[in-house]
This record gives sequence, C-alpha cells and structure tokens, in this order.
Amino acid sequence: MDNPYYISGPAQIAFSGGRSSGYMLYHILDAYDGKLPNSVIVSFQNTGREMPETLDFIEACSRNWNIHIEWVEYDPALPSNWKHVDHATAARNGEPFAALVRKRKYLPNPVARFCTAELKVRTAKRYMLAQGFTHWNAILGMRGDEPKRVINACKPSRDRWTNVCPMAFASVTKHTVADFWRKQPFDLQLPNINGKTPLGNCDLCFMKSEANIAGIMRDYPDRAKWWIELEESISASKGKLAQFSPTFSLGSIWKTIQSQGDWIFDDQNQFFCDSAQGGCTD
Repeated sequence: MDNPYYISGPAQIAFSGGRSSGYMLYHILDAYDGKLPNSVIVSFQNTGREMPETLDFIEACSRNWNIHIEWVEYDPALPSNWKHVDHATAARNGEPFAALVRKRKYLPNPVARFCTAELKVRTAKRYMLAQGFTHWNAILGMRGDEPKRVINACKPSRDRWTNVCPMAFASVTKHTVADFWRKQPFDLQLPNINGKTPLGNCDLCFMKSEANIAGIMRDYPDRAKWWIELEESISASKGKLAQFSPTFSLGSIWKTIQSQGDWIFDDQNQFFCDSAQGGCTD
C-alpha cells in the first residue's frame, strides 16, 4: 500500500496548530525522511484569536522537527491583503479578525463564515499564488473518524487547489492522535477532552457549542470581553442587535454567567445546550 503521507507537490500543508494537524505534519515529514521538497509548503494562517498555547505549539513543532512553517496573516491595509509574521510578531488580540469585520461591516455567523474563508482559506491561497504556484494540493488534517467533513472537503470544485486528507486514508482517529501525543516529548498545552480540544481554533468561535463558549467565558473573561465588545460595536453601527450566533448574543451569555453563578455549569442542570452549534475543535 502506498504511503498516504507521501504527498505530491506542489502542495500546501494546512497547519492549524492543533494536535491532529500536528500529527499529520509529523507523519508527512517522516515519509520524506525529515526534509520536505521545496514544492511542499507548511503554512499557518493566524487570525489573532488563537490561544497563546496554540502559537507556542506551532513554534515547538517547528523547532523540535526542524521544519520551516510559514506564518501569514490577513491584512486589508496591504495591496496583497496578507503579510508574513512569525511567533514573535503574530497578532494576539484579534487584529486580523477585527480588521475583516470592520471592512465587511457585519459579523460572520454559521451561515456566512467569511472569517474562515478570508482569514484562513483565501489568505493561504494568496500566499501560494505569491510563490508562483497556479495549482496545488491542499493537505488537510481531517481524520478517518470525520467522514462527513472529509466527503465535503473532497467534493469536486473549481478552486486552484485539490483537497487531500491523508489521515482519512490512513484511518486515523482522535484516539490515534491522542495516543501519539502522549508519547512525545512536547504537546499542545491545552486540555484534551475525549480527543477534542475545546480551546482550539479561535477561542470563542461561534461554531462552538453554547456550553463550550460559556465555560470559556467563565475561565477567560478577558478573552470574552474582546468578542462581546466587537459584537456590541457592530450593533451600535447598525442600530440593531448584531450577533455571531442566530440563537444567542455573547453579551446575554455573559450576563447570565454573572447573575447565576457556577450552578449553571453543573452537569445535571444542563442550563446551556451543547447541541446548538456543534463544535469546531481539533
């Protein structure tokens, strides 16, 4: 059987900074005996709302595995709409995200996920085009236990890239990934709960469940404040309530947490619904 991690270039390995994409990167490097060809690029698109531990993990992978990772950010102030950054200079207070919202003048939501499209997908595309590539393979860290995501990602499209999911072909599951990281000398310093990382990706991503968002708000009130203020700023400019989610505003969750206390997080009370938004974790 051919090694699914021996990928053909030109290719862009999408490194989200999560355990699954880190597992994938390790095995791709192993397939190439530790050195990728020049036509295979590893990139991380920073939104500015990743947890500090995510940024540190990306840097640790680069350092421990001796692999260059391109850090890029959306920047509408530049003609190219993107720029190079690194671990030291990467935005940490949502600057790319806020710049995009100011430009669009409305908030992304589960139906219009332009934050992912612009900050991640199109920024990655602009970077590859700037390197002179006209078509490439996009290597995604989707596992074998995520069949719906894999099927959707691999549908035919007119994009300049073709999505490839080597972990799905290798039948990798979240338990495979967790077992791998338990044996490594370093790991992502965020909780792993049954194979998921609730604090992965953007900290208060609207694709996370209401319960997840409420818990993060309780534990990281300063990070919650940024999202609430952005939601309120768009509400003020529009003259009406603006929300990331169609079912709740972040301000309303925050007020409930402040007024009701920790009893709402008791597993038996089920005050917040876990199924409203699903999840967006790696």
